[in-house]
Amino acid sequence: MSYTKFVAPLVRANSGSIRKLRISPARCRSTVASTKTREEKEQQQQQKTNGCTVVEAAPVELISQSRKAAKAPLSKTHIDFENTQEAYKSKGNIELLRSLLVFKLCTFDILVDKNKELMDLSRKLLGQWMFEKLMKMTFYGQFVAGEDHNSIKPLIRKNEAFGVGAVLDYSVEEDLTQEEAEKKEMDSCVSEAEKESPGADHREKKYKAHRQFGDRRGGVISARTYFYADEAKCDMQMETFINCIKASGGASNDGFSAIKMTALGRPQFLLQFSEVLVKWRRFFNFLSAQQGKSQMTVLEQKLELEQLKDSLTELGVGAKDDIENWFTGEKLGLSGTIDLLDWNSLINDTTKISNLLMVPNLQTGHLEPLLNIFTEEEERQMKRMLQRVDILAKHAVENGVRLMVDAEQTYFQPAISRLTLEMQRKFNREKPVIFNTYQCYLKEAYDNVTLDVELSRREGWYFGAKLVRGAYMYQERARAKEIGYEDPINPDYEATNRMYHKCLEYVLEEIEHSRKANVMVATHNEDTVKFTLDKMNEMGLSPTENKVYFGQLLGMCDQISFPLGQAGFPVYKYVPYGPVNEVIPYLSRRAQENRGIMKRSQRERSLLWKELRRRLLAGQIIYKPVY
Repeated sequence: MSYTKFVAPLVRANSGSIRKLRISPARCRSTVASTKTREEKEQQQQQKTNGCTVVEAAPVELISQSRKAAKAPLSKTHIDFENTQEAYKSKGNIELLRSLLVFKLCTFDILVDKNKELMDLSRKLLGQWMFEKLMKMTFYGQFVAGEDHNSIKPLIRKNEAFGVGAVLDYSVEEDLTQEEAEKKEMDSCVSEAEKESPGADHREKKYKAHRQFGDRRGGVISARTYFYADEAKCDMQMETFINCIKASGGASNDGFSAIKMTALGRPQFLLQFSEVLVKWRRFFNFLSAQQGKSQMTVLEQKLELEQLKDSLTELGVGAKDDIENWFTGEKLGLSGTIDLLDWNSLINDTTKISNLLMVPNLQTGHLEPLLNIFTEEEERQMKRMLQRVDILAKHAVENGVRLMVDAEQTYFQPAISRLTLEMQRKFNREKPVIFNTYQCYLKEAYDNVTLDVELSRREGWYFGAKLVRGAYMYQERARAKEIGYEDPINPDYEATNRMYHKCLEYVLEEIEHSRKANVMVATHNEDTVKFTLDKMNEMGLSPTENKVYFGQLLGMCDQISFPLGQAGFPVYKYVPYGPVNEVIPYLSRRAQENRGIMKRSQRERSLLWKELRRRLLAGQIIYKPVY
């Protein structure tokens, strides 16, 4: 889908254009290529001392667009995650005590399970003013930066002074009952055609709304959730994101802002477009099997063009002249083969969005509409979602902010990823502005990363990725089991770790090769951080090139964030903000997430106690950070 052609007729300000896709028969590099010899890498490995992470002291050409620099030797950097003096030097003693209190409270099941009821009761007993004071002394003060974009600036500037940047995230959510959430979801995810003639379409059950999973907050503890109300509400949420982008540009240098696609339009379109993308990919796999290539990796599956045309003609997918036009001219077929990226580009060149929602029927061999009819209002709703995405991307460029598009449920994610990819093709021409999020607990995560990196190579734009493990595991597994489709999640935590490291290593190799990829390692897992540092050392990737970022949540894992930041690595805190009463749903999830983390490990609390004891023994009863 050509993003410019999709959005240009809809957004008057869009006067630019994107070159049409040209496929070169040559590939920039193989999926496992590296520019270093084995001997060079072995020499680098020998430079590690005593198990500490060392950044190679050798000249490296810095090609970062955001921080242009001349050749310079890299200094050796030792990262000690046990050094509490460095980890907590930005915190006063009161802040350390607050962290200890909050983390301890998070280990009590009754407090966590009933946290919302307890907060409501506290507000009634104490009154609003005292309740807000109590929250700011505890959970709110620990996990939230402030009430608005002005009040968060001191914290952001303090963190920046100690080497830690910010990903701003306005964390206000609508406080709905489960029944209200389910009703909104069903109303917004079911089209008029489906309501009038249920079962008369070609929809798959995974991509249809189901009331028992209508409340998308269920089983999710670390992600915001938006429910569609109307177009005016989506416009308000877009304005909130714009204010967040402006705040990020004004409060920090080289910052990020996070957005969610489900906040920007009716989710019906995301469901339907996801199903179309999945069915087209499945059709490609079917044609690949016909040519005996089903056992190859995704990027190795290249269909012979003439054989493909014959197959499509025999299936009756289209007239021979139409099929010929698909694969000629400037678009495709220059190499005599068609791969999955070429195939995906067939879904484009339309301004009537419902025309996108055509799918191949393997039983009849014909292209058929996913739904029989769309109302004019549904057509307008789909267009408005794309307009809002385009507006946000332009504001990010104007304010010098990078835009992080959060991942969501698997039945929305194919459409979210495709729309994000189209934004990258348009806005990441000179530097990385748009970042997509890849959930590594998904079985298909590696295929998704490699395909998107390959497209960025072919077209010459900057690839931007945030790697996370994932936030929807329990909900996704329950939904797949109940409704009856394959579980999309890796079988266990170890498999997810392997997938994370596999995806990360692939992107790091792309950075090593071209310096046009960028990745945020968003994790609280210390082993994964050490894995990344080791790989950067092996590949000679300097932290000052600003290609590999690290990300953690505000109020958590300071023992990772601040030592990295003070050693010169680009590291960012996800910084939520919003009025006390309106971020209570967010605080509730933070309490639940911390319960799991704190019960699995006492490490963070023990480090906090260690630093408090060190200060008391050193006579630092009153400690004030100096910056």
